[in-house]
Amino acid sequence: MYAIIDIETTGGNPKKDKITEIAVLIHDGEKVIREFSTLLNPECNIPYHISALTGITNEMVSGSPKFYEIAKELVELTQDLFFVAHNSGFDYGFVKSEFQRLGYDYRREQLCTVKLSRKIIPGHSSYSLGKLCDDLNISINGRHRALGDAAATAILFNHLLEQERQQNTHYISDPGIGRSLYPPHLDPQKVKTLPEEPGVYYLYNDVAELIYIGKSRNIKSRVLSHFANKSTSKAMRMTSMVADVDCETTGSELIALLKESFEIKKHKPLFNRRQRRTMFRYELKTHTDDKGYIRFSLEKTTDNCEIPLACFTTKEEARNFIVKSIEKYQLCQKLCGVYPTDGNCFHYEIGACKGACIGKEPPELYNIRASKIIRDYDFGIKNMLIIDEGRSNHEKSVVKIEHGKYVGFGYFSVSYVQDNQDVFHECIQPYPDNREVQQIIRQYLRNNKVEKIMVY
Repeated sequence: MYAIIDIETTGGNPKKDKITEIAVLIHDGEKVIREFSTLLNPECNIPYHISALTGITNEMVSGSPKFYEIAKELVELTQDLFFVAHNSGFDYGFVKSEFQRLGYDYRREQLCTVKLSRKIIPGHSSYSLGKLCDDLNISINGRHRALGDAAATAILFNHLLEQERQQNTHYISDPGIGRSLYPPHLDPQKVKTLPEEPGVYYLYNDVAELIYIGKSRNIKSRVLSHFANKSTSKAMRMTSMVADVDCETTGSELIALLKESFEIKKHKPLFNRRQRRTMFRYELKTHTDDKGYIRFSLEKTTDNCEIPLACFTTKEEARNFIVKSIEKYQLCQKLCGVYPTDGNCFHYEIGACKGACIGKEPPELYNIRASKIIRDYDFGIKNMLIIDEGRSNHEKSVVKIEHGKYVGFGYFSVSYVQDNQDVFHECIQPYPDNREVQQIIRQYLRNNKVEKIMVY
């Protein structure tokens, strides 16, 4: 039995946005046997661009039930059924988040018709619901409305079931077939109860030795991917040894990265050899020479306590970075460590260097440009708190940087902040600073959005 579900929402973030409409079609493997749909009052504003897309306005939902009013019925309706949706991670994430706000841990096994379609009917240029339905001549009566999209997904689901029967595959009819990939000594119930949230996970062998530590945005999905990985003998050997799995949710992916790094260095698991010391093999260092010029050098990573300006996994990556920086800021090849010479660098001969290598350009002018590399990789703020998602809707995470160094992280209750902002500092659990965590934080802030950065 399957529950084919579609939702409409106020936005794309299940932590912040809410459901405005939900449709559930109960499917017995041959046809839809029951239907449930309703608008929902999200208790927040529906943005104009969302209303323009879905046609659902604030006025339409003002008298509709709130999620908690239909929560019990939704639990009972989907009990022991597979949660089926087109891009199920989106719909399931929102439904799970709505239940989390009510203090209820909603768990259902998922089937995603996007993933199923890619496996069962490959070769389509797009697997979006609209494009796929066009290709298969499935009409959608009410696009971007929950019931219309759910009904189209149900027709698509029927088509996938029929194709599966013809192909004699079992992606839908026996989704549990994937459990044959589980390690022989591992209780499948351990995997079933893993959270689908960000965090760190721990794999143990049959004598309770920790053999691997990893992090993921979705712990359960990542652990399952290990069991399906047959690409190397090392991966297969590790999977065969797994007898137990444990995890710790972090809410924030940044904290998952920081905790993973710390735990690997602390426990030194058998299959984390590459990360025991550091994953960064080359580093960029900087100093000011006796003539006052800022210099850079690329060196192999060592075990000393000095924290470099930047770290790189390969020599090629490190060299490409410094070469691009030379071109971007018109820096001297000699002073950047890529053209060893007693005289001028090659770029000076072709007019791309202003002569810092032979003292022609004064350090005061050259350093204005050279310092931009430092600013690119420096936090820029010596004392800051990085506020991000917590492990529930009632808390936030915080990473503390003090005097440019990583201090640690912690969690605080949102309700306490209005009365006492000292909680930001009091909740911090100390962790060691090192080159790897510095690089993790810098890269994360450059490539991802956090909720807030507070200067203190």
